[in-house]
Amino acid sequence: MGFYSQKILPYLIDWSLSDPSLAKYRQEVLANVEGEVLEIGFGSGVNLSYYPEHIHKIITVDVNPGIHALAQKRIQASSITVDHHILSGENLPMADHAFNSVVSTWTLCSIENVEQALKEIYRVLKPGGRFFFIEHGLSNEPNVQVWQNRLTPLQKIIAGGCHLNRNIRQILENQFDKVSLEEFYTKKTPKIIGYLYKGIATKAR
Repeated sequence: MGFYSQKILPYLIDWSLSDPSLAKYRQEVLANVEGEVLEIGFGSGVNLSYYPEHIHKIITVDVNPGIHALAQKRIQASSITVDHHILSGENLPMADHAFNSVVSTWTLCSIENVEQALKEIYRVLKPGGRFFFIEHGLSNEPNVQVWQNRLTPLQKIIAGGCHLNRNIRQILENQFDKVSLEEFYTKKTPKIIGYLYKGIATKAR
C-alpha cells in the first residue's frame, strides 16, 4: 500500500462513514448480533458504539493498517475487547464454524474478490449462523446504473477499490441459503453512491 492508501484515504473513509445520518443503519444492523462475532472491514471502529450491551468481545479484520491506527481511540474508549487482524477478508485464518455472527458495513464494495470473501464468511459461520450487513451498490434504476458503471473505475482509484456497481443482492444469494434484505436510497446522498442493501444472510443448519 502506498502513501495515499495508508495516510490519506483512512481519514477520508473515517470522515465519510462517521456521518451521523448513517448511525441508525448501523444500530439496526447490529441490534441482533450475538455469540462469537467477527467483523469484516473493521476500519476506524465506528461500529463499536452500536453493538448490543451483551457483546463483550469481537474479532476483527481489515486489510489497511493505516485505518486501524485511527481505531485505537475508539477501542480504548469501548467496553468491548477487540482482537484485530490486519488481513483481507478473502483469506481468513479462522477455523470452520467458528462464529455465530459475522458483520460487514460498507465493506463488500471494496474487497477485490468479493465472491471469495463471501465463501470465507460462509465457511467460518456456524450452521444457522448469520451474516449482518449494510452495503452500497448497484441501483435499481437503469439511468443511475449507467453512471455507476461509468464512474466505478475512477471510484476504485480514489476510494481504495470501492465499486459503485456491485449487485449485492445477487452476490449474497449466490452464496447464502437464505437472504433477507431491504434496498433503498439514503437521504441527502447522491444516488450513484447512496443505494443501500441492508439485511441478514443465514447459513443453513
